[in-house]
Amino acid sequence: MSDWFAGFAMERRSVGDVHLNLRHNLAAAAGRPPLLLLHGFPQTHAMWHKVVPLLAAEFALVLPDLRGYGDSDKPPADATHATYSKRTMAADNVALMRLLGFERFAVCGHDRGGRVAHRMALDHPQAVERLMLLDISPTLTMYRRTDMEFARAYYHWFFLIQPEPLPERLIGADPVFYLRKKLGGWGSHGLELFDPRALAEYERCFSDPAAIHAMCEDYRAAASIDLEQDRADASARIACPTRVLWGEQGVVHRLFAPIADWQAKAAGTVSGCPTPGGHYIAEESPGLLVPEVQSFFSQR
Repeated sequence: MSDWFAGFAMERRSVGDVHLNLRHNLAAAAGRPPLLLLHGFPQTHAMWHKVVPLLAAEFALVLPDLRGYGDSDKPPADATHATYSKRTMAADNVALMRLLGFERFAVCGHDRGGRVAHRMALDHPQAVERLMLLDISPTLTMYRRTDMEFARAYYHWFFLIQPEPLPERLIGADPVFYLRKKLGGWGSHGLELFDPRALAEYERCFSDPAAIHAMCEDYRAAASIDLEQDRADASARIACPTRVLWGEQGVVHRLFAPIADWQAKAAGTVSGCPTPGGHYIAEESPGLLVPEVQSFFSQR
């Protein structure tokens, strides 16, 4: 994959109890504004491969694999699922950015990475300058509005949270089949929208039993400790400017109201719009996402 990320270094950094795998272009990006890009389920930092070549000249880009994903560490879970809470993942990435020399930075998060970014903006408002969220409404909002249509479309929210080892065993019997069904079902063109090299990378990482368990724990946390923390922080608001994009052929567009949903969670301005296609905006609509990123994150 090195040819995808010309000019980007690959390394591992220790943050607390985990080592995070990441790519960055910091050697050539002195003085450029820092931008943290957080991937979602069931992918890795490779999901950004179409957009970062077009952003590298303007931003100091940091692309980690979240804990439990890709080539980052996959620590053992605990009974409360706190090991994979969004609060824990947010703290990982704030610590990572500090290690890289950034006390304040912009964040763009897709899917689970957007949920980590949301928690980061609440817990570390001094660190997050601007926030972009891709194809999500708030976790608590989505659970509260669950109906039959949502449960059918996002059945994995309710399957992956089942007690260990049920989902792990079932997925582990044929992980590539499960991965391809998830990836192919959320985009506008099935698996055709994915670069074969990206698909191979997702398959490699997803086939690790430790990764399957960690991803289940991510969702178990979302349905337990994350909700507890969201309810406890019901009055907390995102302080920074927030931009929301979502796929007009996706579930979020059909069943939720992303602008209104995020305005209810924000003290700062919230803007946004739907994009053509489905869930995987960075891979389906990179030509739209890049100017959105350039415009939004260049504002001061």
